[in-house]
Amino acid sequence: MRKRRKAKRINYIRKALGPSLITGASDDDPSGIATYTQAGAQFGTSLLWTAIVTYPLMVAIQEMCARIGMVTKMGLTGIIKRFYPRPVLILVIAISFPSVVLNIGADIAGMGAVANLLFPELPGWFFSVLFTILLIYSIIKWNYKRISAVLKWLCISLFTYIFIPFITNTNWQAALYSTFLPRIQLNADYLMAIVAILGTTISPYLFFWQTSMEVEEVREQHIIVDKRSITAMQYDIKGGMLFTNIVFYFIILAAANVLFSAGIHKVNTVEEAAKALEPLAGKTSYILFAMGVIGTGLLAIPILAGSLSYMMAEAFNWEEGLDKKFHEAKGFYFTMAVSLVLGLLIQALDINPVKALLYTAVLYGIVAPILIAIILHICNNKMIMGRYTNDRLTNIVGFFTLTVMTLTAILFLALL
Repeated sequence: MRKRRKAKRINYIRKALGPSLITGASDDDPSGIATYTQAGAQFGTSLLWTAIVTYPLMVAIQEMCARIGMVTKMGLTGIIKRFYPRPVLILVIAISFPSVVLNIGADIAGMGAVANLLFPELPGWFFSVLFTILLIYSIIKWNYKRISAVLKWLCISLFTYIFIPFITNTNWQAALYSTFLPRIQLNADYLMAIVAILGTTISPYLFFWQTSMEVEEVREQHIIVDKRSITAMQYDIKGGMLFTNIVFYFIILAAANVLFSAGIHKVNTVEEAAKALEPLAGKTSYILFAMGVIGTGLLAIPILAGSLSYMMAEAFNWEEGLDKKFHEAKGFYFTMAVSLVLGLLIQALDINPVKALLYTAVLYGIVAPILIAIILHICNNKMIMGRYTNDRLTNIVGFFTLTVMTLTAILFLALL
């Protein structure tokens, strides 16, 4: 009995550290780091509650997306194309493509800016071009799944934020109060921060990515979809999203302790964002910050571009899959390359990298409710999902997520 319990615990840990760990790490991409840092700098600890509230919402939406992929063996775009009117497919592509390309561009710009921080003799655009070329080459030439296994170790640098509150003068009573008994402010800046946090944690590109990854997992490993495999997938989702929110919570708290306390309430440069790590790393805080931004950027950008590739491949019936060679899925890989180049060209607009990252998160927060509504409809359609439609709890959490994100976005737009 004891051995069985031990084996069960080990199995749970293994499943909790599966593919969704990479998805979770990519969710804390440069856009996420910038958003959480700005939230802590501008509002101190008052937005810590969002890390707790968003966790079940993230789990519910990502679980629905994963279940859709497992049951139907089709990506989101393919399902919409097959079961819904053509205008719905056009709407999904029209709202998703620009926001994801903007995210790619903002992440590339952020990576270039932190690289320039380490090597100031070279301009940021030089590094942005270099990263874009490196990513296009590696995506086409190498196996992304193997690359991601290496890149996720760079993301460990994000855990350094966890130590900051323990070596700075943290008012734990105020932090815990803000975590569990928040005081919500009804003004444009506060609502913009909430919309950005919701957008960067419940990101639309992850809906497409999660669904398509589950399709590939089922095909490659010949998974039989039953209660056991669904449960294993749910453990994986919970573990990956937990990683995201732990890091998210402590980035806000670290920024509140270091930046807000020092009177830095607007993060306009990567240098200011890096200062959140200064109490732990001193002058080397720039190196740690750069590792986190570059590591998550290299991990997230292929996922961003990949979500667009799956979307376009399913819309136009192209061959798809990260397991395929370039000559086997030219349209799929060409879309990834084009999305990176378009993202790079956004820098010609001369938008501040930090602001671009924040604008991306806000745009996601406005776009996401439309996609969540479609996902909920799919998951309650027995013609599509058979006996694997949503249960009552999943529907409650899903519709709550839709309501919160919709109302927050409307209030924010109304107060502009």
